[in-house]
Amino acid sequence: METIKLTRTNKIFFLSFLFLTNALIATCHEVDDESEFSYDKESENGPTHWGEIHPEWKICNTGKLQSPIDLLNERVEVVSHLGRLHRSYKTTSYATLLNRGHDMMLRWEGGAGHIVINGTKYQLNQAHWHSPSEHTINGRRFDLEVHLVHESEDGKTAVVGIMYKIGRADSFLSMIESDLKALAHTKNVERKIGIIDPKKVKFGSRKYYRYIGSLTVPPCTQDVVWTIVRKVRTVTKEQMKLIREAVHDESETNSRPVQATNKRTIRLYRPNDPKE
Repeated sequence: METIKLTRTNKIFFLSFLFLTNALIATCHEVDDESEFSYDKESENGPTHWGEIHPEWKICNTGKLQSPIDLLNERVEVVSHLGRLHRSYKTTSYATLLNRGHDMMLRWEGGAGHIVINGTKYQLNQAHWHSPSEHTINGRRFDLEVHLVHESEDGKTAVVGIMYKIGRADSFLSMIESDLKALAHTKNVERKIGIIDPKKVKFGSRKYYRYIGSLTVPPCTQDVVWTIVRKVRTVTKEQMKLIREAVHDESETNSRPVQATNKRTIRLYRPNDPKE
């Protein structure tokens, strides 16, 4: 009788452990349905209130490692030891587009290769856009920012951010313009758009900023490794408008306000290469 009781206890413990583990994993990812929060600073569910909407979103208000931040020259430490950002992206991954409510997310089924940071592989899972940019450089906000979201085997997140100003067309956005237009009048519809080569996302420079931050949307999970490409690239005004108008969220922006740096280390990788 004692043996049966012990087995049942272990079973209950094991099931509880699985539930808590799955709940923790679920809170590490950006939400796919963004209808519960807004970017309206005057709204009850605006950025300053995100941490009050759900208990698991509390860190949005209380966290000390939140993103985005201002990449101010005075705070930046220039280094050459971080090493070049190694990308091994795949060109054979099928992609889908999803209107999440405040942004359009491009998701690669099964991942689209990886990047390596400090010896850890992070698989590329999705990309999405914010307008205007969320990160700023010396207080300057740019017209658009793309986030390439990666995840390691043990569930850690690394995001590569690229900022854009108005100018020539971005070739990667040009590839999916027709799909964005096709989804402009839909909601909660995930559209298969075929093979989209992530190598077409141009970095344009080896120089990048590196710091530890968070997701910029709920649940605002911290300890995210951020890499912000130093070169500001270009998009057309029409491409920028399409990204925002496609979601029809009645908001002019989908950018979280800049968060406190809280004495975090911000490094700028600059290779020891005269050609750079």
